[in-house]
Amino acid sequence: MIEVGTEPLDRPIRNSVGGWPFLDDGQEWPECFCGERMALFFQLDIPPDVEIFGGDHLLVFHCRAHNDASEPELANGRLVPRYWDAPQPPYPRPFWRVLLQRHAVLPAAEAEPSVCALPLTLRPLMDTPNSRGLGAQRFKVGGTPSWAQDPEYYRCACGTDLVYVCQVPEGMEFAVYPGQPEQAYSIRADTYWLFLGNEVYLLACPAHCDPAAVWPVNQN
Repeated sequence: MIEVGTEPLDRPIRNSVGGWPFLDDGQEWPECFCGERMALFFQLDIPPDVEIFGGDHLLVFHCRAHNDASEPELANGRLVPRYWDAPQPPYPRPFWRVLLQRHAVLPAAEAEPSVCALPLTLRPLMDTPNSRGLGAQRFKVGGTPSWAQDPEYYRCACGTDLVYVCQVPEGMEFAVYPGQPEQAYSIRADTYWLFLGNEVYLLACPAHCDPAAVWPVNQN
């Protein structure tokens, strides 16, 4: 389980809401199609005992100016090639970027300017599925998704079936610094949402065909 702390950060740490993103060499801070740099909502080191993705560094970026749900586009039973950059109607490209970095050693020189920098703590969770096969409905990495609706499964453009890696609960609010622009459709002026506040299930390519080969399933 992932717990959000309350003490503001004044230095880079690898598990954080906001803060200083840890990106692989050559990986640039993502930008939205609108030209605005995406906000870092959270990042964390996936624990070694999480199958397939243990040891990877997960980062979730989302444009603060665009707040909508994700809609998958398929071709021949797979997500379209480079789905992390493909059109997301009515937008020419996605307004988010989720990265699994494998060699992220150093933090960016500057911190995320909009989302308040707070520490994340990861603690063991016995995520035992209930009678319907659903896991705990909470902020977590690994375990079993809690699927608010029917389970969704996708095949990466590379041909590999995507695997669940992380879940963000419905309605989770991310505090923002005073004076930041208000996010469209957000519940309050001082918080941002991911994907309209939907429950978010991150499904990633176990073949690691690209650092951005992650699909965010939205349900409510």
